[in-house]
Amino acid sequence: MTAPAIDRRPARSSARTPTKKNLFGLKRREAIAAWLFVAPALVGFIAFYLWPAISGLYYSFTDFDLLTAPEFIGVANYTRLLSDPLFWNALGTTSWYVLINIGLQTVLALGIAVLMQRLTQSMVVRGVVMLPYLIANVIAALVWFYMFDFQFGIINEIIAGIGLDRVAFFGESEWAIPTVAFINVWRHMGYTALLIFAGLQAIPKDVYEAGAIDGGSELRMFRSITLPLLRPVLAMVLVVTVTGSFQIFDTIAVTTQGGPVNATRVINYYIFDMAFNRFDFGYGSAMALALFVLLAVFTFVQLRLTRANKSDLG
Repeated sequence: MTAPAIDRRPARSSARTPTKKNLFGLKRREAIAAWLFVAPALVGFIAFYLWPAISGLYYSFTDFDLLTAPEFIGVANYTRLLSDPLFWNALGTTSWYVLINIGLQTVLALGIAVLMQRLTQSMVVRGVVMLPYLIANVIAALVWFYMFDFQFGIINEIIAGIGLDRVAFFGESEWAIPTVAFINVWRHMGYTALLIFAGLQAIPKDVYEAGAIDGGSELRMFRSITLPLLRPVLAMVLVVTVTGSFQIFDTIAVTTQGGPVNATRVINYYIFDMAFNRFDFGYGSAMALALFVLLAVFTFVQLRLTRANKSDLG
């Protein structure tokens, strides 16, 4: 018998190879879909960030009271800013607040994160730690404001109950800024702790096992392993928290309104006061731009000093 002939030609694929025209059409549809998804955020960014920033830059070179047309005056607002003692007082007050807030918040958050890493990783514990951050800042400030009240606050009731003198936490210059810093540390340290906790999760466990085999104590491994490997995360946390601390406003607005005697007049509250209470919008815009430049420079220096773009894990 004769064997049937075998067709050795390669089988044709049932799927048609997309042509260049089809590829361009597919890419165009994907681009349209992508822009549709991005559009709401882009419109919000332009309307609430980009356009106000451009407008503020223009108004900083004008004399503008919100009621009449702005009058261009060049760099007069910036010259005034350099010789304004209240501006430098506000900048110094803000820096003092940032120093207290960031120092306490970072140390406490790092301790909480390490305890969660070593003792428990329960979702319930994480939720409890995060709970203060979920409270609106104004609500948290008002609750603590009444708790610290000189006459009826529970804190002063406890102080008086143990035989000590009551403390005017918001009414005395030496206590006002530390009290405001305490409120914000209480609210934000859980969020900061979770950011650091995420960084701790990325550190390989075998590094600690090697350290334990070499006889390293907990403190020695924390200093020689945890902190160096956590540096990029700590750098990011410091940039975020320092920038946010320089923008403190709502806690001051609902508690001290800058008092007593400018003791809590931080830079953002001073900008608000000049722009919307005294209707000196041009000078307020100049201070806002100066603050933006200061934070940009400070952030750049922070990132360079902490080498945030390099990791010791590699």
